[in-house]
Amino acid sequence: MTKKKNELWEWTKALLIAVALAAIIRYFLFAPIVVDGLSMMPTLKNQDRMIVNKLSYEIGEPKRFDIIVFHAPEQKDYIKRVIGLPGDQIEYKNDILYVNGKAYKETYLDEYKKQVEDGPLTDDFTLEEKIGRTTVPKGELFVMGDNRRFSKDSRHIGTVPMSKVIGKASIVFWPLKDAHIVKVK
Repeated sequence: MTKKKNELWEWTKALLIAVALAAIIRYFLFAPIVVDGLSMMPTLKNQDRMIVNKLSYEIGEPKRFDIIVFHAPEQKDYIKRVIGLPGDQIEYKNDILYVNGKAYKETYLDEYKKQVEDGPLTDDFTLEEKIGRTTVPKGELFVMGDNRRFSKDSRHIGTVPMSKVIGKASIVFWPLKDAHIVKVK
């Protein structure tokens, strides 16, 4: 009887440890997210399942073109691409991104730009027109969806405070046939 009791206790401990480890991993390290909508097309598709690395920004600052998940003002989480870092001046002119006056290639948009026939993928704008400031504020990010014509992003909701960033998303794990690491640039 004692042997059965010990075995049951050992299994219970193992199960409790497994649940505790899963909770720690889920809430502090990595979390799944479902892409909801078309705002990141063609890079991410509606209903893609991704892994969010919550530790990614505990170690360092976000980099330009990272894909991040953040708490949006509408009480839901958004997934967008980092375009502007604190202190950056952002401008789009003739479908080209300019950061601090320097033109940047957004190779992840090349295929999509070829498909657009009725004007630019990204309309011209300056940061001042969108957020009323000439530079991205300290501790904040300017983000945009890859589907520039149909994305609710910093052009509409303003810059994103770093405190609202959940983490970096770079691995699509479902559907399995589309599993891949998302290219940043």
